[in-house]
Formats: sequence, structure tokens, C-alpha cells
Amino acid sequence: MKDVKAPTSRSYREYLISSLKDPERSAGYIETFLELEEGDEPEYLSSILKDVIEARVQMNDVSEEVKLRHEKLDKMLSETKGAEIYALVELLDALGYRIAIAPK
Repeated sequence: MKDVKAPTSRSYREYLISSLKDPERSAGYIETFLELEEGDEPEYLSSILKDVIEARVQMNDVSEEVKLRHEKLDKMLSETKGAEIYALVELLDALGYRIAIAPK
């Protein structure tokens, strides 16, 4: 029998990174994560930000300043587990507000 290769589809990861090149989608991706109750895991927030940065890197749209700020934030998240960010989100929620992420 002759070997037949089925066409392969793009991976979800490739699709995700490609879609995050759109600033509106990136903003929604981050914002949706911050709204999730189970989103209070620092590694998830770090992963979300890495995805957005990877999309921007592919577009050649990331400065050294962004890379340095991400490294600093990633270190803080690993040390504090993002307690400050999640405390702010929870306080705003209790007050009837939410954080909105929007492209400049």
C-alpha cells in the first residue's frame, strides 16, 4: 500500500500566536484572563504575557525596554505569586469595577 500523507493543520499554538498579532485580540486575551476567578495563578499570567510578547516579537515590534520590563515583572510574579495584581482585581470587583485592557 502506498504511503499517503494527510495534510497537517496548523497547531493551536501557531493559531494563538498569529491571532495575538492583532492588538484588540491581545487586549481581550489579557483582559479575559484577569476576569477569570481561577486566573489567580502567577504562572498563568506569566504565560499569557509571554504569548502576547511572542506575537509581537514575530512582528518585530518589541523593544529592549519591553523585554527588560517583562523580565522584571516575571521575576516579581515568581516571588510574590502576583498577590498585588490579584488583590487589585479583587478590590475593584468588590467595588463593582473591572480592569479594562485596551490598545493605545
